[in-house]
Amino acid sequence: QVRLVESGGGLVQAGGSLRLSCAASGTIFSINAMGWYRQAPGKQRELVASITSDGSRSTADSVKGRVTISGDNAKGTVYLQMNSLKPEDTAVYYCNANVRVGVWGATDTYWGQGTQVTVSS
Repeated sequence: QVRLVESGGGLVQAGGSLRLSCAASGTIFSINAMGWYRQAPGKQRELVASITSDGSRSTADSVKGRVTISGDNAKGTVYLQMNSLKPEDTAVYYCNANVRVGVWGATDTYWGQGTQVTVSS
């Protein structure tokens, strides 16, 4: 069983910063990719940023230039540094990992419990 543990959410004013953290634990052969998603009330869950085992990074257009994803997939750790936060960034942020769980390439996807980020105007 794989568990993702998140931390770092909170309440900030517009223009402020937050750093989210996520750590994976359990029986893992390797991690293919980790990322952060967010979901606001009444909205669809969307990808914020992701990082692959090779270090390739991707960020959503809505946060590009304000958000940096970093970490080490080999260690199962990922961080999301968010700067210049806007009220529209308010959402529950979820850590995600695509994990190889078997010798023959079997994979599975896991989610963290979510951490609330609230940005006031």
